[in-house]
Amino acid sequence: MHLVTGGAGFIGSHLVDALVDAGQKVRVIDNFSSGREEFLSHHEDSGRVEIFRADLLDRDAVKKSMQDVDMVHHLAANPDIRLGTEVTDTDLKQGTLATYNVLEAMRMEGVSRISFSSSSAIYGEADQMPTPETYGPVMPISLYGASKLGSEALITAWAGTFGAEAWIHRFANIVGPRGTHGVIFDFIHKLKRDPSRLEVLGNGMQEKSYMSAEDCVKAMIHLIGHCDKNVNLYNLGTGDTCSVRRIAEIVVEESGLEGVSIEYTGGDRGWAGDVPKTSLEVSRLLETGFKPNLASEEAIRHTARALISEIGL
Repeated sequence: MHLVTGGAGFIGSHLVDALVDAGQKVRVIDNFSSGREEFLSHHEDSGRVEIFRADLLDRDAVKKSMQDVDMVHHLAANPDIRLGTEVTDTDLKQGTLATYNVLEAMRMEGVSRISFSSSSAIYGEADQMPTPETYGPVMPISLYGASKLGSEALITAWAGTFGAEAWIHRFANIVGPRGTHGVIFDFIHKLKRDPSRLEVLGNGMQEKSYMSAEDCVKAMIHLIGHCDKNVNLYNLGTGDTCSVRRIAEIVVEESGLEGVSIEYTGGDRGWAGDVPKTSLEVSRLLETGFKPNLASEEAIRHTARALISEIGL
């Protein structure tokens, strides 16, 4: 049995799909604060997906969810980096403390294998681009990034102290169908409110690595099957980048709207804690034999089409 925390969320539900396709039985634990039942509804009669509605801050509930589990995929977290600037303990609770509860429940129930969804946000404003896994010292500038880094440290400590096996995946910006937040999601909603103009936070020159959700979960499963160190740490991305300016252009192109004025608020970042440029070094991932299907811009266009269909314009 595989346990997916946050399995009703954007990336989590794609991972559930991939695990089921691989013949696995899956238990999902989710408090549905951002996850959605409809993301898992197509598994309702499969007999392979069990939904456990609970919050990871409820340690007793987490312990119960670990029964008969062989592998934990820990994805649950605050999905919106900007929220941490308003409610400053969000990432501490939903990230670091939730990770502690997962690890402690694993220890108590004898579960030794964990796959963790970390983030390129842990690198902060790195002065080495593309940024490899060996870059340091890592100094995140967002509370979300700090929470992910704290969770990584807890996981490696559990591996060192209690013998857990860990796969830590440092994600690029993951995009795709079922997205519930992020720049593409925001742009589509802005155009829905006002089809004549699109406001872009910052100067549009922010540039980041992107990866499709489908490629992301395939990479996670691939690494678990191909890497067997006590702790396995990999960047997950496509090796290229895309600017916010280009994303705005793609969303407008895919919307079919004409005469849209793209307007920039100015400044080198969209919000406090936003890293203007990220580029992940992914040669270690590619050396394992994994190859993404979509490059950054292709993943963005695919996502824009899917979300426009889901949201409507």
